[in-house]
Amino acid sequence: MFVGAITLELFLPECQSLKAKRQILKSIIDKVRAKFNVSIAEVDNQDLWQRATLGIAYVCESNYQTQTVLRKVQAFIEGLNKAEVIDSKINYYSPE
Repeated sequence: MFVGAITLELFLPECQSLKAKRQILKSIIDKVRAKFNVSIAEVDNQDLWQRATLGIAYVCESNYQTQTVLRKVQAFIEGLNKAEVIDSKINYYSPE
C-alpha cells in the first residue's frame, strides 16, 4: 500500500471576498473528487481572500499509480484556469 499526499498553494486573483473564494474552491474540489476519487480539502489560508492551500491524498497498491494520479490532479487543477498554482509539495508514504 502506498499513500501519496500533495499540498497545493493556490492564488485566486479574481476573488474579492471569502464568499467568492469559497465558490471557486467548492467548484475545484467537487470536480477533482468526481474525476479522480481522491480526498481533498482546504487545509490552510482559510481567512485570506486570494490564497488557498489544498491538501490532496490518494491511496493505492502501486507507488507509480499514486505518483501518476497526483501529477494528473495537479495538472487538472492548473488546467481549470480558476486558480494559479504557486507552490506544490508531494510526499509519499509506505508502511513497509
